[in-house]
Amino acid sequence: MLTRLISNDLPRSRILALILLVILIALAIAPFIVPGVKALNVAAKVLIFIVLVASFDLLLGYTGIVSFAHTMFFGIGAYGIAIASTRLGASWGALATGLGLALLLTLVLALVIGLFSLRVRAIFFAMITLAVAAAFQTLASQMSDLTGGEDGLSFKLPAVLQPSFEFFEEPVLGVMIDGKFLSYYLLFALTLLLLLALLRIVNSPFGRVLQAIRENEFRAEALGYRVVVYRTLSSVISALFACLAGAMLAVWLRYNGPDTSLSFEIMMDVLLIVVIGGMGTVYGSVIGAVLFVVAQSYLQDLLRLGHEAAAGLPALAALLSPDRWLLWLGLLFVLSVYYFPTGVVGRLRAAAARSSRAGGAL
Repeated sequence: MLTRLISNDLPRSRILALILLVILIALAIAPFIVPGVKALNVAAKVLIFIVLVASFDLLLGYTGIVSFAHTMFFGIGAYGIAIASTRLGASWGALATGLGLALLLTLVLALVIGLFSLRVRAIFFAMITLAVAAAFQTLASQMSDLTGGEDGLSFKLPAVLQPSFEFFEEPVLGVMIDGKFLSYYLLFALTLLLLLALLRIVNSPFGRVLQAIRENEFRAEALGYRVVVYRTLSSVISALFACLAGAMLAVWLRYNGPDTSLSFEIMMDVLLIVVIGGMGTVYGSVIGAVLFVVAQSYLQDLLRLGHEAAAGLPALAALLSPDRWLLWLGLLFVLSVYYFPTGVVGRLRAAAARSSRAGGAL
């Protein structure tokens, strides 16, 4: 049953399977084990980035397409929810309308970009998508009447999703069951469903053709597959999943602005997470998102503790200054790429394969 649920895409490593199980359980009970606003925000951000990174990996890891327009679709999903909720009010109808229009716009733009740009090679396609994403971010910043400009849009959700809504008067296991609690588990359920859907896609005949195109598109073309069609479909599917991730972000934050969902920094974060977790592995998006988001969120706190502990050593204290957290984050990334060139998932699977071969030889 479990094998069928994950589309026969087994972790192929006991350590990897254990890590994934621990992450699943931790995210499932996060509201009960990590009290506090920051911790819950980190857990929710992990869920959102799992979907966003997995959708990008469908492009980069499985199809071999480098695109910098991914956060544009992420932003469209967030803006769809924000604009609809601002104009139509706090209702489920507004959420459905905003999501539907965002998915439609994403579909059209992804098709246009795919059909007109995927015929060009590697770096040229990347530059085209970068230009389109930059233009869209500028447009979102300038259309203040619709998008709120640089200030963005704050909006309300249906009453049952608002933090002030409480299902019970008393805490359950020390946690208030309120609208924020429900919002978190809505994100958790969506992340699980979307991740299973992506596993189904990459392990289908369609997914295998994408991998064949990644390895050698000329050979795939010679075998009769229309490479441009498959690459375009991959681009569209990936964009739609990114749009859904953006909608999840807007629902959680109840706010959206250019820097929140369209920032180029988000695109760089996604690239880093894909490399850290392992390209061409849906599981890599889970592990990479957890490692990166947790490091990004708590590295400053750890450095602050180290800075205080090293107060008697000025040079070391300066090096461990919380203001230098980006330096240490970059160093951690370099080390992860050096020691895990195929990502965490790739390294664990390779180690398991070597252990299996050694056991067979004995």
